[in-house]
Amino acid sequence: MNNLSLYILPIMILGILLAGIVKKVPVYEEFVEGAKDGFKVSISIIPYLVAIIVGISMFKASGGIDLITSVCGTVLEKLLIPADIIPIMITRSLSGSATLGLFSDIVTTHGADSYISKLAAVMVGSSETTFYVLAVYFGSIGVKKYRYALLTGIIADVTGIVLAILVARLFFLASI
Repeated sequence: MNNLSLYILPIMILGILLAGIVKKVPVYEEFVEGAKDGFKVSISIIPYLVAIIVGISMFKASGGIDLITSVCGTVLEKLLIPADIIPIMITRSLSGSATLGLFSDIVTTHGADSYISKLAAVMVGSSETTFYVLAVYFGSIGVKKYRYALLTGIIADVTGIVLAILVARLFFLASI
């Protein structure tokens, strides 16, 4: 199986090149055109990336995350949900990289085998960066009406968080 996985990508690339040659497509020229289009998309995304990064940084620096953690922490602790997980719940739908940074802090502080680290890992893998997707991808292509996408994304994020808590409790809490 390891040998097969080493050759899949080169075989796919050769297959695409051979299909292009057989169909008499100028493969290199098409590749260059695609690269140009990709670069244009990258440039158009930059303002939206900057906006979401600044927004997250301002929210974190203003103490918004700490305020929400202090307000909700005692209630969640009674439900066996560690208060240290609240920042992940908040930032997951905003930024994947911010969430991974918080996750790294949790693992460093509590250890990789702790319940909170396992809960955080399941939570990180159970939701999407909804606001990031709306800001960057929808913004870059000019989508203005995204009400239903926002609602669906928020419902999916909340569902992912709740199910992550239940799954982590089912699989990992009994082992503590």
